[in-house]
Amino acid sequence: PNSGTLNSQPSTLNPVLNIDDLELGERILIDSLPLPVDESMQLLSSCGLGEAHLMLRTPAELSDGQRYRFRLALGLSQRPQWLVADEFTATLDRTLARLVAFNVRRLADRTGTGFLLATTHEDIAEDLHADVHVQCRLDGQIDVVRSDESADPHKKKDTCPSPPTSGSARRPNPTGRISLGGIIAVMPSASQSS
Repeated sequence: PNSGTLNSQPSTLNPVLNIDDLELGERILIDSLPLPVDESMQLLSSCGLGEAHLMLRTPAELSDGQRYRFRLALGLSQRPQWLVADEFTATLDRTLARLVAFNVRRLADRTGTGFLLATTHEDIAEDLHADVHVQCRLDGQIDVVRSDESADPHKKKDTCPSPPTSGSARRPNPTGRISLGGIIAVMPSASQSS
């Protein structure tokens, strides 16, 4: 099938999608996304795969960093409520990582997809502009800073000396990324912020 003929039905989509669980297939990138060609091109570009020669390659022909960005695009093309990515941008050079982080934030705002992004790379925090930043320190302390607090350094951040060990968690409003073994950034999905 060609691009655009694989339009997904929202009722069949997974609410949470881990990009590490995606099968990449053997088709060229532009035909692998279940979107019309123009939307596929825009999404691939947002994920750092905007060059025509890349869109015409198969996943097997990509570098590790390109394959990671394709996984991100493939996951987003399925329009999940939540997208989970461990080691977010770890395989990318740091300039490209910042660009992808910036675009992920824009995509989250535009599509309403929530992101749980785990990474040890602090350099993307400013570009990701997470709504909640959770940092697990090596000493076991957990710091939580909401983006409205990060603009005012005098506001007190929430801290927890150790992670909770029992009980049930509330449905998360955010998305995050992990640093030093803990989540450090979170963005709510648009569907949950209204």
